Amino acid sequence: MSVRRVPAEQLAQFAVQVLVASGVRADDAELVADSLVSADLWGHSSHGILRLPWYVARLRTGVMRAAVDPAVARDGGAVVVLDGGAGFGQVIAAHAARLAIARAREHGVAAVAVRNSNHFGTAAYFTRMAPPAGCVAVLATNASPAMAPWGGARKRVGTNPWSVAAPAGRHGVAVMDVANTVAARGKVHVALQCGKPIPPGWAVTATGEPTTDPAQALQGMMLPLGGHKGFAIAFMLDVLTGVLSGGASGSAVAGPYQDERPGRVSHLYIALHVAAFVSESVFAAHMERLMDDVRSGGAAGEIVIPGEFEERHARRAREEGVRLTAGTVADLERLAQDTGVALQI
Repeated sequence: MSVRRVPAEQLAQFAVQVLVASGVRADDAELVADSLVSADLWGHSSHGILRLPWYVARLRTGVMRAAVDPAVARDGGAVVVLDGGAGFGQVIAAHAARLAIARAREHGVAAVAVRNSNHFGTAAYFTRMAPPAGCVAVLATNASPAMAPWGGARKRVGTNPWSVAAPAGRHGVAVMDVANTVAARGKVHVALQCGKPIPPGWAVTATGEPTTDPAQALQGMMLPLGGHKGFAIAFMLDVLTGVLSGGASGSAVAGPYQDERPGRVSHLYIALHVAAFVSESVFAAHMERLMDDVRSGGAAGEIVIPGEFEERHARRAREEGVRLTAGTVADLERLAQDTGVALQI
Protein backbone atom coordinates (compact mmCIF):
# COMPACT_ATOMS: atom_id res chain seq x y z
CA MET A 1 0.00 0.00 0.00
CA SER A 2 1.32 3.44 -0.94
CA VAL A 3 2.47 5.81 1.78
CA ARG A 4 2.35 9.60 1.84
CA ARG A 5 4.56 11.83 3.98
CA VAL A 6 2.85 14.89 5.45
CA PRO A 7 4.39 17.66 7.60
CA ALA A 8 3.23 17.28 11.20
CA GLU A 9 2.19 20.92 11.49
CA GLN A 10 -0.01 20.63 8.40
CA LEU A 11 -1.68 17.50 9.73
CA ALA A 12 -2.29 19.06 13.15
CA GLN A 13 -3.79 22.17 11.57
CA PHE A 14 -6.24 20.06 9.59
CA ALA A 15 -7.25 18.13 12.72
CA VAL A 16 -7.81 21.36 14.65
CA GLN A 17 -10.02 22.77 11.91
CA VAL A 18 -12.06 19.56 11.68
CA LEU A 19 -12.59 19.48 15.44
CA VAL A 20 -13.54 23.14 15.66
CA ALA A 21 -15.99 22.61 12.77
CA SER A 22 -17.44 19.78 14.86
CA GLY A 23 -18.09 22.05 17.85
CA VAL A 24 -14.89 21.54 19.84
CA ARG A 25 -13.37 24.57 21.57
CA ALA A 26 -10.20 25.84 19.90
CA ASP A 27 -7.85 25.14 22.83
CA ASP A 28 -9.31 21.66 23.30
CA ALA A 29 -9.06 21.00 19.56
CA GLU A 30 -5.37 21.94 19.63
CA LEU A 31 -4.74 19.56 22.52
CA VAL A 32 -6.54 16.63 20.86
CA ALA A 33 -4.85 17.29 17.51
CA ASP A 34 -1.42 17.50 19.15
CA SER A 35 -1.98 14.22 20.99
CA LEU A 36 -2.91 12.42 17.76
CA VAL A 37 -0.08 13.84 15.68
CA SER A 38 2.38 13.19 18.54
CA ALA A 39 1.43 9.51 18.41
CA ASP A 40 2.16 9.49 14.67
CA LEU A 41 5.47 11.26 15.25
CA TRP A 42 6.41 8.68 17.88
CA GLY A 43 5.74 5.86 15.42
CA HIS A 44 2.45 4.74 16.95
CA SER A 45 0.04 5.37 14.07
CA SER A 46 -2.42 3.04 15.78
CA HIS A 47 -3.18 5.96 18.12
CA GLY A 48 -2.62 8.74 15.63
CA ILE A 49 -4.61 10.74 13.12
CA LEU A 50 -6.43 7.66 11.84
CA ARG A 51 -8.61 7.98 14.96
CA LEU A 52 -9.85 11.46 14.07
CA PRO A 53 -12.80 10.19 11.96
CA TRP A 54 -13.81 7.92 14.86
CA TYR A 55 -13.92 10.87 17.24
CA VAL A 56 -15.99 12.97 14.85
CA ALA A 57 -18.43 10.10 14.36
CA ARG A 58 -18.89 9.85 18.13
CA LEU A 59 -19.50 13.59 18.38
CA ARG A 60 -22.16 13.38 15.68
CA THR A 61 -24.10 10.62 17.41
CA GLY A 62 -23.88 12.46 20.72
CA VAL A 63 -22.20 9.69 22.70
CA MET A 64 -19.24 12.03 23.20
CA ARG A 65 -19.62 15.72 24.04
CA ALA A 66 -17.61 18.39 22.24
CA ALA A 67 -17.21 20.89 25.07
CA VAL A 68 -17.05 19.75 28.68
CA ASP A 69 -15.28 20.96 31.81
CA PRO A 70 -14.51 18.05 34.17
CA ALA A 71 -16.45 18.34 37.43
CA VAL A 72 -14.95 17.62 40.85
CA ALA A 73 -16.94 14.82 42.46
CA ARG A 74 -14.68 14.53 45.53
CA ASP A 75 -11.74 16.56 46.77
CA GLY A 76 -9.57 15.32 49.60
CA GLY A 77 -6.51 17.39 48.85
CA ALA A 78 -4.08 14.72 47.73
CA VAL A 79 -6.99 12.65 46.35
CA VAL A 80 -9.47 13.97 43.81
CA VAL A 81 -12.25 12.28 41.85
CA LEU A 82 -13.35 13.88 38.58
CA ASP A 83 -16.41 13.28 36.43
CA GLY A 84 -15.49 13.80 32.79
CA GLY A 85 -19.04 14.44 31.60
CA ALA A 86 -18.51 12.25 28.51
CA GLY A 87 -16.04 14.75 27.05
CA PHE A 88 -12.87 14.14 25.08
CA GLY A 89 -10.55 11.76 26.89
CA GLN A 90 -7.52 13.87 26.00
CA VAL A 91 -9.03 17.02 27.49
CA ILE A 92 -10.06 15.23 30.67
CA ALA A 93 -6.76 13.35 31.05
CA ALA A 94 -4.75 16.56 30.60
CA HIS A 95 -6.87 18.25 33.26
CA ALA A 96 -6.29 15.29 35.60
CA ALA A 97 -2.55 15.38 34.89
CA ARG A 98 -2.19 19.08 35.62
CA LEU A 99 -4.25 18.75 38.79
CA ALA A 100 -2.33 15.69 40.03
CA ILE A 101 1.04 17.35 39.39
CA ALA A 102 0.01 20.54 41.22
CA ARG A 103 -1.35 18.58 44.20
CA ALA A 104 1.75 16.35 44.30
CA ARG A 105 3.98 19.41 44.51
CA GLU A 106 1.86 20.46 47.48
CA HIS A 107 1.41 17.11 49.25
CA GLY A 108 4.32 15.02 47.93
CA VAL A 109 1.99 12.57 46.20
CA ALA A 110 -1.44 12.91 44.61
CA ALA A 111 -3.96 10.66 42.89
CA VAL A 112 -6.70 11.85 40.56
CA ALA A 113 -9.35 9.29 39.62
CA VAL A 114 -11.57 9.96 36.60
CA ARG A 115 -14.90 8.47 35.58
CA ASN A 116 -17.23 9.07 32.62
CA SER A 117 -14.41 9.88 30.20
CA ASN A 118 -13.43 8.61 26.74
CA HIS A 119 -10.43 7.18 24.93
CA PHE A 120 -7.47 9.53 25.39
CA GLY A 121 -4.94 8.25 22.84
CA THR A 122 -1.44 7.46 24.07
CA ALA A 123 -1.04 7.39 27.84
CA ALA A 124 2.57 8.59 27.53
CA TYR A 125 1.36 11.93 26.16
CA PHE A 126 0.07 12.70 29.65
CA THR A 127 2.71 11.06 31.84
CA ARG A 128 5.34 13.07 29.93
CA MET A 129 3.79 16.20 31.48
CA ALA A 130 5.12 15.26 34.92
CA PRO A 131 8.95 15.05 34.62
CA PRO A 132 9.42 18.74 33.63
CA ALA A 133 7.60 19.59 36.89
CA GLY A 134 9.93 17.37 38.91
CA CYS A 135 7.43 14.52 39.24
CA VAL A 136 7.15 10.86 38.39
CA ALA A 137 3.78 9.92 36.91
CA VAL A 138 1.76 6.73 36.67
CA LEU A 139 -1.35 6.69 34.48
CA ALA A 140 -3.75 3.84 33.89
CA THR A 141 -7.01 3.62 31.97
CA ASN A 142 -9.57 0.96 31.31
CA ALA A 143 -10.85 0.25 27.82
CA SER A 144 -13.55 -1.62 25.95
CA PRO A 145 -13.38 -5.42 26.22
CA ALA A 146 -10.71 -6.85 23.92
CA MET A 147 -9.60 -10.08 25.59
CA ALA A 148 -11.23 -12.99 27.31
CA PRO A 149 -10.58 -13.72 31.00
CA TRP A 150 -7.85 -16.35 31.41
CA GLY A 151 -9.64 -19.62 30.70
CA GLY A 152 -12.67 -17.80 29.25
CA ALA A 153 -14.12 -17.61 25.75
CA ARG A 154 -15.79 -14.17 25.59
CA LYS A 155 -14.37 -10.65 25.65
CA ARG A 156 -14.73 -9.17 29.12
CA VAL A 157 -11.47 -7.29 29.81
CA GLY A 158 -9.91 -4.33 27.99
CA THR A 159 -6.31 -3.85 26.93
CA ASN A 160 -6.26 -1.40 29.89
CA PRO A 161 -2.94 0.31 29.08
CA TRP A 162 -0.71 2.09 31.55
CA SER A 163 2.27 4.40 31.45
CA VAL A 164 5.05 5.48 33.79
CA ALA A 165 7.30 8.49 33.15
CA ALA A 166 10.24 9.73 35.19
CA PRO A 167 12.81 12.51 34.81
CA ALA A 168 16.17 11.05 33.81
CA GLY A 169 18.80 13.75 34.27
CA ARG A 170 20.98 14.25 31.21
CA HIS A 171 19.03 11.48 29.44
CA GLY A 172 15.82 13.51 29.49
CA VAL A 173 12.89 11.27 30.32
CA ALA A 174 12.30 7.54 30.73
CA VAL A 175 8.79 6.56 29.60
CA MET A 176 6.91 3.28 29.49
CA ASP A 177 3.52 2.95 27.76
CA VAL A 178 2.09 -0.53 27.24
CA ALA A 179 -1.17 -2.36 26.75
CA ASN A 180 -1.72 -5.64 28.56
CA THR A 181 -2.39 -7.53 25.36
CA VAL A 182 0.39 -8.81 23.11
CA ALA A 183 -0.27 -5.76 20.91
CA ALA A 184 -2.55 -2.76 21.12
CA ARG A 185 -5.85 -3.32 19.34
CA GLY A 186 -5.21 -0.18 17.32
CA LYS A 187 -2.32 -1.96 15.59
CA VAL A 188 -4.82 -4.47 14.23
CA HIS A 189 -6.85 -1.58 12.79
CA VAL A 190 -3.67 -0.33 11.10
CA ALA A 191 -2.98 -3.77 9.63
CA LEU A 192 -6.56 -3.99 8.32
CA GLN A 193 -6.24 -0.57 6.72
CA CYS A 194 -2.94 -1.55 5.10
CA GLY A 195 -4.28 -4.89 3.92
CA LYS A 196 -1.57 -6.76 5.80
CA PRO A 197 -1.76 -9.80 8.11
CA ILE A 198 -1.00 -9.44 11.80
CA PRO A 199 1.78 -11.53 13.38
CA PRO A 200 0.84 -14.96 14.76
CA GLY A 201 0.10 -14.90 18.48
CA TRP A 202 -1.61 -11.51 18.55
CA ALA A 203 -5.23 -12.60 18.40
CA VAL A 204 -7.79 -15.34 17.94
CA THR A 205 -11.08 -15.46 16.06
CA ALA A 206 -14.50 -15.22 17.71
CA THR A 207 -14.43 -19.01 18.03
CA GLY A 208 -10.98 -19.02 19.63
CA GLU A 209 -8.91 -20.10 16.64
CA PRO A 210 -5.50 -18.50 16.05
CA THR A 211 -5.58 -15.96 13.23
CA THR A 212 -3.38 -13.55 11.29
CA ASP A 213 -6.39 -11.96 9.56
CA PRO A 214 -6.94 -8.48 11.10
CA ALA A 215 -10.65 -8.51 10.25
CA GLN A 216 -11.10 -11.84 12.04
CA ALA A 217 -9.00 -10.54 14.94
CA LEU A 218 -11.21 -7.48 15.39
CA GLN A 219 -14.26 -9.73 15.41
CA GLY A 220 -12.46 -12.01 17.85
CA MET A 221 -10.15 -11.36 20.80
CA MET A 222 -6.68 -10.04 21.52
CA LEU A 223 -4.38 -12.33 23.46
CA PRO A 224 -3.02 -11.19 26.84
CA LEU A 225 0.61 -10.18 27.25
CA GLY A 226 2.44 -12.95 29.07
CA GLY A 227 -0.60 -15.23 29.25
CA HIS A 228 -2.35 -15.21 32.60
CA LYS A 229 -0.11 -12.37 33.83
CA GLY A 230 -1.40 -9.92 31.22
CA PHE A 231 -4.99 -10.79 32.09
CA ALA A 232 -4.30 -10.34 35.81
CA ILE A 233 -2.68 -6.91 35.30
CA ALA A 234 -5.51 -5.76 33.02
CA PHE A 235 -8.10 -6.93 35.54
CA MET A 236 -6.46 -5.10 38.44
CA LEU A 237 -6.06 -1.92 36.39
CA ASP A 238 -9.82 -2.04 35.80
CA VAL A 239 -10.15 -2.12 39.59
CA LEU A 240 -7.83 0.89 39.98
CA THR A 241 -9.66 2.88 37.29
CA GLY A 242 -13.28 1.90 36.80
CA VAL A 243 -14.09 0.49 40.23
CA LEU A 244 -12.06 2.92 42.37
CA SER A 245 -13.42 6.00 40.59
CA GLY A 246 -17.03 4.84 40.93
CA GLY A 247 -17.19 4.60 37.14
CA ALA A 248 -17.74 1.83 34.62
CA SER A 249 -15.67 -1.31 34.16
CA GLY A 250 -15.54 -4.48 32.08
CA SER A 251 -18.26 -4.81 29.46
CA ALA A 252 -19.80 -1.45 30.42
CA VAL A 253 -16.91 0.40 28.72
CA ALA A 254 -17.09 1.25 24.99
CA GLY A 255 -14.29 1.93 22.52
CA PRO A 256 -13.59 4.96 20.29
CA TYR A 257 -14.58 3.04 17.16
CA GLN A 258 -18.11 2.51 18.56
CA ASP A 259 -20.27 5.52 17.72
CA GLU A 260 -23.42 4.08 19.22
CA ARG A 261 -22.39 3.79 22.89
CA PRO A 262 -21.04 6.23 25.49
CA GLY A 263 -17.41 5.47 26.33
CA ARG A 264 -17.72 5.52 30.15
CA VAL A 265 -13.94 5.16 30.34
CA SER A 266 -12.12 5.61 33.67
CA HIS A 267 -8.55 6.70 34.42
CA LEU A 268 -6.21 7.02 37.40
CA TYR A 269 -3.35 9.54 37.36
CA ILE A 270 -0.80 9.33 40.19
CA ALA A 271 1.93 11.94 40.53
CA LEU A 272 4.88 11.73 42.92
CA HIS A 273 6.97 14.82 43.61
CA VAL A 274 10.57 13.63 43.51
CA ALA A 275 11.75 16.24 46.03
CA ALA A 276 9.39 14.79 48.64
CA PHE A 277 11.37 11.54 48.54
CA VAL A 278 14.93 12.55 47.67
CA SER A 279 16.64 15.62 46.27
CA GLU A 280 16.09 16.08 42.54
CA SER A 281 19.86 16.11 41.92
CA VAL A 282 20.29 12.77 43.70
CA PHE A 283 17.34 11.29 41.78
CA ALA A 284 18.79 12.52 38.48
CA ALA A 285 22.22 11.07 39.28
CA HIS A 286 20.70 7.71 40.19
CA MET A 287 18.62 7.65 36.99
CA GLU A 288 21.69 8.46 34.89
CA ARG A 289 23.67 5.73 36.61
CA LEU A 290 20.84 3.21 36.18
CA MET A 291 20.42 3.99 32.49
CA ASP A 292 24.18 3.88 31.84
CA ASP A 293 24.39 0.56 33.68
CA VAL A 294 21.51 -0.93 31.69
CA ARG A 295 23.03 0.23 28.40
CA SER A 296 26.28 -1.57 29.25
CA GLY A 297 24.44 -4.84 29.74
CA GLY A 298 24.79 -6.55 26.36
CA ALA A 299 26.73 -6.98 23.15
CA ALA A 300 24.05 -8.55 20.94
CA GLY A 301 22.76 -5.17 19.77
CA GLU A 302 21.88 -1.66 20.80
CA ILE A 303 20.00 -1.32 24.09
CA VAL A 304 17.15 1.18 23.97
CA ILE A 305 15.74 2.66 27.17
CA PRO A 306 11.92 3.04 27.33
CA GLY A 307 10.96 6.24 25.52
CA GLU A 308 14.07 6.47 23.31
CA PHE A 309 12.47 4.79 20.30
CA GLU A 310 9.71 7.39 20.26
CA GLU A 311 12.10 10.33 20.55
CA ARG A 312 14.28 9.04 17.71
CA HIS A 313 11.29 8.32 15.50
CA ALA A 314 9.89 11.79 16.18
CA ARG A 315 13.14 13.49 15.12
CA ARG A 316 13.10 11.58 11.84
CA ALA A 317 9.38 12.12 11.24
CA ARG A 318 9.68 15.86 11.80
CA GLU A 319 12.25 15.98 9.02
CA GLU A 320 10.61 13.55 6.61
CA GLY A 321 6.94 14.10 7.49
CA VAL A 322 4.34 11.92 9.18
CA ARG A 323 3.76 8.61 7.42
CA LEU A 324 0.15 8.16 6.27
CA THR A 325 -1.16 5.08 4.51
CA ALA A 326 -3.46 5.39 1.51
CA GLY A 327 -6.30 4.13 3.71
CA THR A 328 -5.78 6.91 6.26
CA VAL A 329 -5.55 9.52 3.49
CA ALA A 330 -8.83 8.26 2.02
CA ASP A 331 -10.51 8.45 5.43
CA LEU A 332 -9.25 12.00 5.94
CA GLU A 333 -10.44 13.01 2.48
CA ARG A 334 -13.94 11.78 3.31
CA LEU A 335 -13.77 13.61 6.63
CA ALA A 336 -12.72 16.81 4.88
CA GLN A 337 -15.69 16.51 2.52
CA ASP A 338 -18.10 15.87 5.39
CA THR A 339 -16.88 18.80 7.50
CA GLY A 340 -16.12 21.28 4.72
CA VAL A 341 -12.48 21.62 5.81
CA ALA A 342 -9.84 21.75 3.09
CA LEU A 343 -7.33 18.90 3.19
CA GLN A 344 -4.05 20.06 1.73
CA ILE A 345 -1.68 17.14 1.96
